[in-house]
Amino acid sequence: MTNKNISVFSKSIKPLLVSSIAIALTVTNVACAEKTSPKDINIKDKWVAQSDSLSIDKTPVDPVKGSYGLNTKTGEFTHPVATRDSHDRKPFDGILDYWDTEQYIKNMTIEAYYPITVEPFHTWQNIVDFDGRRYLYQYVRRDLKIFDITNPKDAKLLLTRGHTWGANGADKVDQNPYDETDMFGAASIQFNEKLGKYIMVQAFEVRRFGLLKNKRTQPDKVEAIRKSNHLKGFKVYEMNGPMPKDWKLLSERTTDVEHPDAPYGQQQGSGVRDLPAYFGGDTMYVAAAPDASYALTEYPNDLYSAGYQSWDMSDPTNPKFLDQLTVPGQIAFDPVHEAAFKENPRAGNRTSWMGARMSLFIPTPVEDGGKYGYAAMGGLGFYVVDITDSKNLKVVSHLNFAPSVAGTEGDFIDVSQVEKTGIVYFSGYPLNEDCWEPYKDVHMIDVSNPAKPVKVGVLPRPKPPADAKFVDFCQRRGSFGPKRTGYYTQPGTPKDNILPFNFYNAGLQVFDVSNIEKPKITAYFVPPFNTERVVEYARGNLSHSVYVEYDRNLFWLFTNHGIYVLSSPVLGEPSFEAPTTPWPARPLKK
Repeated sequence: MTNKNISVFSKSIKPLLVSSIAIALTVTNVACAEKTSPKDINIKDKWVAQSDSLSIDKTPVDPVKGSYGLNTKTGEFTHPVATRDSHDRKPFDGILDYWDTEQYIKNMTIEAYYPITVEPFHTWQNIVDFDGRRYLYQYVRRDLKIFDITNPKDAKLLLTRGHTWGANGADKVDQNPYDETDMFGAASIQFNEKLGKYIMVQAFEVRRFGLLKNKRTQPDKVEAIRKSNHLKGFKVYEMNGPMPKDWKLLSERTTDVEHPDAPYGQQQGSGVRDLPAYFGGDTMYVAAAPDASYALTEYPNDLYSAGYQSWDMSDPTNPKFLDQLTVPGQIAFDPVHEAAFKENPRAGNRTSWMGARMSLFIPTPVEDGGKYGYAAMGGLGFYVVDITDSKNLKVVSHLNFAPSVAGTEGDFIDVSQVEKTGIVYFSGYPLNEDCWEPYKDVHMIDVSNPAKPVKVGVLPRPKPPADAKFVDFCQRRGSFGPKRTGYYTQPGTPKDNILPFNFYNAGLQVFDVSNIEKPKITAYFVPPFNTERVVEYARGNLSHSVYVEYDRNLFWLFTNHGIYVLSSPVLGEPSFEAPTTPWPARPLKK
């Protein structure tokens, strides 16, 4: 980093050092931990070594039997106080010994079901209209499917790239494969008024899952990520039709802003994480670590603690870097950052995600008068950011939360209600199965005074219906907890007071927040576990995403065994006709 950039970052650090000290974690009723054995530690990367050196190994110790679990008398489930990262089953007394193949529904109707799986763990989605027809893109990295969903009850699969998943895992046949350096990155698609066309920005980030398990024991995998043979940044496409053959590459940029011309394999940093926050105008925001110095994170298979970058998109053929926002506790070999990191009670737990997972959450684009973005930075907490000058992003305020590990402690913020109610909804999501980690609350934060955000409550925990053979969703197996309410933009306008959260093994849970003091669940659809179409090791990640067509009043729920189309009175009367107004939205003709 240049001295200029370091001084820009540092100006917001010192005032926040005090607020970077979170509540200390008290762990009780625990037994011996399963830590990485010292003989297995093999760190050759200097950035991983420096991060590791800042604290002793404080991996959460495994809770003893009886310190957490189901109270059979009250039906209440007590979560562990803290756990390590684990991909193994952790059954408890009272958990089902089979996969529940029943479905549960309230105030919803299943309009269609498509037993097609791009991938059972996680996918991204976009919807775009061309010539009166509506298209759905479902994808993750090198796997893509394109559907015509003009009639939601009769969706047509038009194109497959990569693999399709089934009962035995991924198909061995790779259809229409991407070049080894290419993929379909998590995308924002918007209408660009200057070009008079749809513009798609795809995020390219380093691969972690399936490659690196523990950065402290796998130096070869760390080195492979540092030298990833693909773009670390984003690509910009002009969309002249719904299919890839219709798209024209306008530009690509690396988020390694100190080496903008570095070739693949030499670009530094994380690339763009998850979705770009782009609304079709002159400015875009992305989550990115520009280089390896952004190393202060405990998560075992992640090398980077990402901050935020702003980019000038006034000419989509020539995006220009504007600013990098960094918060205390991210940069290795920087005394101020390292001091803030060591003050964080998560330091040394070898489990916590630190830094941004997604871009800034922005209720109104800056071009339309928006002033604030909201940042979810995992174990670093919640931030309000002033975006009025995109060349000089400023932290306005900060909130910490008590540690909640394992799992991601904060990666999503729903901002759909904030400009009417002053409330944003901040959440992380579970990573371990069988509820072997603290529950991930959806926190309600009042930001009506941006300089002094206030925690005002949490959304209620979903409960099974009375006819279920379990009294808490933890008993149902798999993961249980909130993910997201959809994407930065979805067709139409979000409904007042309605939050549709995907909840993993609890499916789609729709919250009514019209009464801030007493939010409630007003509708839900809990899909069955499918024992015929889903391989055993992928079965626990039941539902991973919801995408809402607010203009046709339809939920699309993406599960590990297929796609559900759902309607509900909470959205309004559904439409199964072709949309009358194209999406993404276009400016009204003057």
